[in-house]
Formats: sequence, structure tokens, C-alpha cells
Amino acid sequence: MNETEIRNEYARWVESTTANKDINAELVAIKDDYAKIEDAFFTELAFGTGGLRGVLGAGTNRMNVYTVAKASQGLATYVVKHFKEADRRIAISYDSRINSDLFARTAAEVFAANGIEVYIYKQLMPTPCVSYATRELNCAAGVMVTASHNPSKYNGYKVYGSDGCQITSDAAKEIQEAINNTDVFKDVKQGDFDEGMKKGCIKYIPETIITNFVETIKKLSMLNGEKIDKNVAIVYSPLNGTGLVPVTRVLKETGYTNVTVVKEQEMPDGHFPTCPFPNPEIKEAMQLGMDYAKRLNADLLLATDPDCDRCGIAVKDDKGEYRLMTGNEVGLLLTDYICSRLVATGKMPVNPTVIKTIVSTDLADAIAESYGCKTISVLTGFKYIGEQIAILEKGGHPESYLIGFEESYGYLTGTHARDKDAVNAAFLICEMFAYYKTHGKSLIERLNELYAKFGYNLNITHSYVFEGSAGIAKMKQVTTGFAKGVDTIGGVKVNKMLDYNKGVDGLPKSDVIKFLMDGSCSVVVRPSGTEPKLKTYVSVRAKNVDEAKAIEAKIAADLQTRVDEFSK
Repeated sequence: MNETEIRNEYARWVESTTANKDINAELVAIKDDYAKIEDAFFTELAFGTGGLRGVLGAGTNRMNVYTVAKASQGLATYVVKHFKEADRRIAISYDSRINSDLFARTAAEVFAANGIEVYIYKQLMPTPCVSYATRELNCAAGVMVTASHNPSKYNGYKVYGSDGCQITSDAAKEIQEAINNTDVFKDVKQGDFDEGMKKGCIKYIPETIITNFVETIKKLSMLNGEKIDKNVAIVYSPLNGTGLVPVTRVLKETGYTNVTVVKEQEMPDGHFPTCPFPNPEIKEAMQLGMDYAKRLNADLLLATDPDCDRCGIAVKDDKGEYRLMTGNEVGLLLTDYICSRLVATGKMPVNPTVIKTIVSTDLADAIAESYGCKTISVLTGFKYIGEQIAILEKGGHPESYLIGFEESYGYLTGTHARDKDAVNAAFLICEMFAYYKTHGKSLIERLNELYAKFGYNLNITHSYVFEGSAGIAKMKQVTTGFAKGVDTIGGVKVNKMLDYNKGVDGLPKSDVIKFLMDGSCSVVVRPSGTEPKLKTYVSVRAKNVDEAKAIEAKIAADLQTRVDEFSK
């Protein structure tokens, strides 16, 4: 929009939001600051396969009750168009973020006003639980109010299809069109939550669904009756999110009773006072948990992000220090553990399959192959893993699916959900840890055995922040620059460039570039789908860690230089 359009839309919002004192006051406060007005109104939050995500606040480019209501109206229009009246049901969950409960209720009010039956969790629940409920309650769609691991100023709105998987590109496009055709102040149908509850068009999701979810997770054990020492000392942090109740419940009910919860990060709190970036990928978010583990001499540290779909861990090394393990490392260990247990118990299914994203370690392919399993690599985003699970199910062999994982700490070992599940991951990681400890081995030792057999693999992600409208344009310049091709990166020869925008291996087109390099090295360049960041994923195969780090440092320095150059 140009300046005149932006100012007109701003004025319309000021006039139309007088009933919402907080939003209106925020708008009035910026009346003399065009830069802030522009940032809040230069565009509308884009609705994609991941739904909405943005900074909390007033304006079309912000997460607030109006933008949530408008998005909900667009989704309601889509459901009414594509589903018979008897099948129009939507499940809703929400996390601990600021206004998550408000946004969930707002969405419920809009859906109910459009004649859609609403099932909403009575209390905050993890992302995988809405995927599960969507399937169990035969819903047309599911909604999760969350911004996952983003800082506290963000919130978001994920949408799931009837299969429990995040919506397809075609569905997202149609919903976006419906949103575009909806005037936020004139076209949104919205009732009252309490009235909806009284009339029965809004209902709480039964406790039996939560219990069934927990029981399903417990059945994913790979022990097959083998006894292990479950008295391992575990420190767990839900990072002030949704994981506390389901994670501790699953662990307690399966015999892991020596669990200490990080007190400062125990209760839901959208301000995340002790971890500004509540992401288990980041050391600072894990530091308080590591301090607890060291003080208590714990065996294992677990942390789940606010919507409990990502799980990070730390374990003691041979010097007694706590080492954070990467998502790739945990993915390799889980793949190896699951495959080895299936082989040992004679329960390896027909056509066993491991699914991972193209930015995750290729070492998983070699490990899976050594057990006679095939690996499928999909685009970044767990929905693509969910789609592959559905294909296996339709083929009549859901048991063929062993594990899906992505380097950003997302894992799923069952078919109960179509999104990554940190409740599932926390349970299986604890079992794997206890299993190896019972047999006199640490996770680090098992990982080193894998490296000795298949070669050391170092995987590091680098992020470059590009905020605002100018940032979006610069990020596009950078990806365009890389798409023109490069001969070497950090002195390592590039043998092939895969431009996923042009379509690769039958995968949907995506703004991703992958460089295949000498020595089984690779670099992937892609804009984040959830944050104003460009990400590069560097993978280095080498004889040992020191050699790998030296190579990676040169590659990383070269990438920084190119990003700086392309963004000028």
C-alpha cells in the first residue's frame, strides 16, 4: 500500500476499534509517528500453510483480536464451502502466550456464529494434542493458537486439515482468498463464547481425549517387555509453556519418577521471564535447566518449547559437564535406537521408512540403510512428513513408518498426530537414555559409535535477521543472489545446485536452494517460514570434529560475506 492508503486504513481502524480500549489506545498513541503506522499497516499478515504469525499489537500487520477474527472468518468460509453441515466441526487449542486464550475464544466465537460446531480444550494444551483431537473427533479442521518458540512479543494461528496435518498450499491459498474478501469490521460473524457454551455449539474437548492421547504415547515404547533402570535423574523444563502436565504425566505413568521440574519455568507464562527466546535450540533457553542439572547431578535434561512440539536435551559428558545435543544428533540416535530395537525383537515391519527434511542430516540415510530401511527426504515443515505418513496409511502399511524428524528439534514416532510431538519425543528420549544407561553406555558414547562407523557429521544452522518491509526485500535479494549459482563456498567446490523453486525430485516448489559440495558437504539457503530470518544449514562430513569445525568455519565466513554482499 502507498502512504495515502496506509493512512486511510489507519484512520478506519481508529474509528472502528473504539469498543476495544487497549487496541484503540495503542492506535491513538502512534498518530504522530508515521514510521510506526506504516510498520503496523503496510501489509496484512500473510496466511500460509503455517497459518498466521506476527508481533502482537494493533494494525493489519499485527496479531490481535481483529486479525484473528478475520482469519477465522476466512477459515469458516472455507469449511462451510467444502464440508456438509453435519461434518462442520473445528478443534481448538492454545498455548501460554500473551492473549492465546483470548484468541482461541475469539476463533471459537466466529466459528460458532458460522454454524460450525467447536471443540476447544478447557486448558492450554500442546500443538500435537490439537492434531490428535482433530482426527479423533472427526473435525473438518483444527486451530492451534501459538507462535511456537518465537519471543514473547509474537503470537500465531496454525491451521490443520481434517487429517490432522497442517493445511496444504491449495487450502491455504483458498483460505487466504476468503480472508482477502472479508472486511475485518463488516463481514466477520461473531457471537459470544459463554452463549455458545450454553447453546452447545461450543464444547470443551472431553478429558477422555487427553487420556487417550497419553495412553497412545505410552504404547510407543520400544522395550517390548525388557526391564530397564527408570530411576534416572531427570530435570525437565516446559519453558513456561504447555508441556508441564502431559510430559510429567506420561513420564510418571511409565515409571520415571525421579523428575525435577525447573521451578522458574514451570508454570505457564507468556512473558517467558527467564528465557526471552523460549527455544530449546538456543543455549540461553536451556541454561537454567543445565544449572539445575549440575546442582542436582542429574543424568538428563529435557526442555520443551511453549507449544510443546519441540524437545531439546542435554547430557553429561565424560568430564561431568552438560552437553547440549543438536536436533540432528537426537534424530540420529532415535533412528538408530528404534531400528536396533525392532531388529532385536524381530518386529521390523515391511518396507520400514524413516522420513526427514532436506535440511536435516544425511547421515540418517546411511544409518537407516544399514538396518534395511529406506529414507524419504521432504521439504522443510513437518506437514510434509505428515503427508508421507498419510501415504503409508493409505497404502495399508502405517506400521512401516518408524520416525520422522527435522533438525529443528522436531520428532514423531507414532501415527497418532501429523505434527511433531515433544510429549512423544520426551518419553522416547528418556527410554532411550535409560536403556543405554542400563547397558552401561551414554548417549554420547552411542553417538560416537555411530560417527566411528559412518563418519563424523557436523551440522550447524546460521540465521540472518531481516525485519520490516525493507528486510523482506533484502532477504529476496539474498536468495536471488544465491540462486544465480556459486562455484565454491569457503573454498569447498560446489558440484551441483538444487533450486527447489524450479521443482526437485517431484517435491512442491519452494524457496529453497541446496548446494552439494565436495566431501559430502552441503549448504541449504532458505527464508524462515515463521520468523523474519534467512537461514543457512551447513553440513560437513569429516574424519573428526576438529577437521569438521575448521571446514565449517570457512564456509560460515564465506556465507556471511555473500549475505552482506547480496543484501546491499
